Amino acid sequence: MRIRWTKVLPALIAGSMIAAACATPAPTEAPAPVEPGGEEMSPEMQALVAAAQAEGMLTTIALPHDWCNYGEVIQTFKDKYGLEVNELDPNAGSGDEIEAVKANKDNPGPQAPDVIDVGFGFGPQIVEEGIVQPYKVSTWDTIPDTVKHPDGYWYGDYYGVLALQTNTDVVANPPTDWADLLKPEYEGQVALAGDPRSSNQAIQSVFATALIRGGSLDNAAPGLDFWADVVAEGNFVPVISTDGTFARGETPITVQWDYLALADRDAFAGNPETVINVPPSVVWGGVYIQGISAYAPHPNAAKLWMEHLYSDEGQLLFLKGYCHPIRYTDLAERGVIPEDLAAALPPADLYAQAIFPTVEQLSAAREIITTQWDTVVGVDVQKVE
Repeated sequence: MRIRWTKVLPALIAGSMIAAACATPAPTEAPAPVEPGGEEMSPEMQALVAAAQAEGMLTTIALPHDWCNYGEVIQTFKDKYGLEVNELDPNAGSGDEIEAVKANKDNPGPQAPDVIDVGFGFGPQIVEEGIVQPYKVSTWDTIPDTVKHPDGYWYGDYYGVLALQTNTDVVANPPTDWADLLKPEYEGQVALAGDPRSSNQAIQSVFATALIRGGSLDNAAPGLDFWADVVAEGNFVPVISTDGTFARGETPITVQWDYLALADRDAFAGNPETVINVPPSVVWGGVYIQGISAYAPHPNAAKLWMEHLYSDEGQLLFLKGYCHPIRYTDLAERGVIPEDLAAALPPADLYAQAIFPTVEQLSAAREIITTQWDTVVGVDVQKVE
């Protein structure tokens, strides 16, 4: 599993979605101005493509190639528009992305990200701190209002639910629900796919367990108590779970997004054997959002990147990586989702049960979890190679 360490819609919306760099390199030769389906580009898109190609480069950060099929998403963008993509630290996370933007705000070189992909709960922060600039993609109206800033400072791109991924070469009886993580049989086997003091994925893994301990979407603190108990039982592994640690049996039970677990299962191809269970007591959904850096050295390339991500082609590439694209409803209503991609997803009725906190609830929970993890849980979660 990949470790975007710092990397969500009301349930009603979720259900409806299921229902239906120092020097700029010289630009390479541009492809013909047509869309993937063969239709001619609008004059506005032709102008944007020309401006982006004059810049010659896009700088991304925290986009592992096996996260939501980003490898193919990036390659398709390069092939389509002839731009170079400068990929900064793929294993960075939401907090790291924000800090990279801040640290390079006056830097026009290759260390300055043009775009960010962060957890939903970071939305208020990136606006308040002036991290992003507004831009509304041409498919703006098909993005649900609940997952986009009204002025275009950020917008949801994909979502999934948390799952328990188990290496059954090591663990004979995979856990199926949150409470199972406290069982003595899982001593030294339970891990998170990030550091809860900075990782969106890990923060939400803690937030989800608050709901089985008397907490609520407005009270995340009991989730810290749950993980303190996992530690007290001797079950917690204080290491950020990765593909390597999981495959070696060092972190054989990992909490992470279902789309990452499904991609892992495919990549492992039975070595190790992998079982994926979505905890039924709390089906926890999470959205990630896109934004363009307020200091982007390549602002037109950044806008073109967003057009690529939010086009039908880009959204279906996310779906190919098991991520539900944010425009799923629109795609489904127009009948453009290939049957094989739809069939590969978890059951729609499971997603219909998903709980999606609001951006305000996530922001508040993030503050509690990141600041109180050390005092309540008392474990330093570390990265290992």
